[in-house]
Amino acid sequence: MPHVISAPLDARAHSFALVVSRFNGPVTRRLREGAEAALAQAGCRAAETVEVPGAFELPFAARAMALTRRFDAVVCLGCVIRGDTPHFEFISAAVAHGIAEASGDTGVPVAFGVLTTLTLEQALERSEPGPSNKGWEAAAAAVEMAQLVRRLAVPADPGSRA
Repeated sequence: MPHVISAPLDARAHSFALVVSRFNGPVTRRLREGAEAALAQAGCRAAETVEVPGAFELPFAARAMALTRRFDAVVCLGCVIRGDTPHFEFISAAVAHGIAEASGDTGVPVAFGVLTTLTLEQALERSEPGPSNKGWEAAAAAVEMAQLVRRLAVPADPGSRA
């Protein structure tokens, strides 16, 4: 039987950063509240929060936060809603790629809590209070990854690229 390494949702020994987009503020505020609730439930005393203008700026700020080495994980929260132009596709793809790259380049887990929806109603539904809030889910993933990285003793090496 294979040995499975898993990590509990225990944030007491970790520090976290939230990077939150101000664009689509009614939604991103709710994502932030969900993330903060998940971190509090996991025992995190406080997370440092940085606000950025929009979703496109999330990867840069996440990378900057990770490079400080003060955080065990970073949570990115944003919302991109489809409009009538291809802008949605460009922004969504760039943000997803940039967040993944920030994590890979820094060795610090960066959780993806960015909604990409067709309508505002869908975004509001995914940011309702409780464990189904996508901000909550991203924060829970960040806690689990911070624990897992520590258990695996993975060194953070900003100079390596996989």
